[in-house]
Amino acid sequence: MSDLFSKSQDAKSQSLKSQSPKSQSPNSSNTSSQHPKAKFAKTPANLKVLSRYVKRNALLAIIGAVLGLWALQLVFSYLSELDSLDDSYTMGQAIKYIFYRSPYFLEQFIPTGALLGAVVGLGLLANKSELVVMRAAGVSVYRIVGWVLQPAMIFVLIALAINQFVLPSSNQLAKEINDADSRALVTSVRGYWTVQPRFDSSEDGSTTPDGSDVLYIDYADVQGNIGEVKRWHLDNEGNLQTAIHADNGQYIGREPIDTSVSEISEQYRYEWQLNNMTKLNINQGFDSSQAVSPSDTLSLPFAPESVYLLTRKAEDLSLTQLYEHRQFMRQQGQRSLSHELAFWQKLLSPLSILSLVIVACSFVFGSLRTHSLGLRIVVALMFGLLFSYVQDLVGFISLATGVSPLLMVLLPIIGSAALGGYLLKRQM
Repeated sequence: MSDLFSKSQDAKSQSLKSQSPKSQSPNSSNTSSQHPKAKFAKTPANLKVLSRYVKRNALLAIIGAVLGLWALQLVFSYLSELDSLDDSYTMGQAIKYIFYRSPYFLEQFIPTGALLGAVVGLGLLANKSELVVMRAAGVSVYRIVGWVLQPAMIFVLIALAINQFVLPSSNQLAKEINDADSRALVTSVRGYWTVQPRFDSSEDGSTTPDGSDVLYIDYADVQGNIGEVKRWHLDNEGNLQTAIHADNGQYIGREPIDTSVSEISEQYRYEWQLNNMTKLNINQGFDSSQAVSPSDTLSLPFAPESVYLLTRKAEDLSLTQLYEHRQFMRQQGQRSLSHELAFWQKLLSPLSILSLVIVACSFVFGSLRTHSLGLRIVVALMFGLLFSYVQDLVGFISLATGVSPLLMVLLPIIGSAALGGYLLKRQM
């Protein structure tokens, strides 16, 4: 009996052990339903490790792409300058010219480099199936795209810093060595041109129109120094009366006109002393005379800082200088579409870089296994070139038709961002 009792006790204990897993089956099924990789990915510490890994790969790839494109442009610029070498333009000057132009080349290639770098960085992760593992672990596509956009912001800040602090001075130094416009005066417009009405004052204080002056200033700096100056005087019928040429000039001060008005430009007349001036008087018929004077005075209704802005090209001005130029032209009741276009292009350049990075991410997530990294790189380069050409095209359209430069600059950015967002949404 004791043996039978012990056997029955053993049978009960075995039956309880066999039933215990079944009683715990609901809990075990719940825990097994949560994928271990998903649990791993949702841990904040593990997400930080993944984010650092993706950001580092994207950052290194973008740096390599930008520096590679920049180096290629420097080599091509050096080869193109070899054809221009002569006795007055030596090899050393050519190297200095390329050095001063290098910040401009770097700023131009940052958007395409960011696009290419993002494709390479994510493409390497895709080739090793690391993106597949991340997505299977519960990391969303948008989170990965956000990680890639963060190192791209570094290059956004670099591009803005170059535009603001480097390009105005480096472009000017490059033009002092080799100015391409000086070899193409027929097809280019340099300096500042303006037409000023002239009035004669009578003894009783009244004024009568005395034709107009066509004024040209080749160059000006913020210290008040100006370069070559030319002035033509036309009478009321449009006949040329005098022509004046001066080698250079210096700002000598301002004279009050009417301090009661609110506009500073209407309160004072700003004067420059012209040096080595030659004046040609043209009379009716063929009678004319020429006179040489060591100095003369030039009077303008705006300050030296404004003359500096007016004589510089749009690409040679910083973002703040372009804004000041825009405000000054508004005060004068005029408009410069080329400067407005350059202002909006530089201001919205960060959005261009970020939109291209979004497109790059959509290329990689489109097909993680069937497409090779080389194909992705080729597609990225083609899209970057297309984006650059479209930007140039809409700029020309704005200058030719007068359409809002802001709208024309935004069109390629919105189009590329919408394309990238649509392609990413298809992968969700």
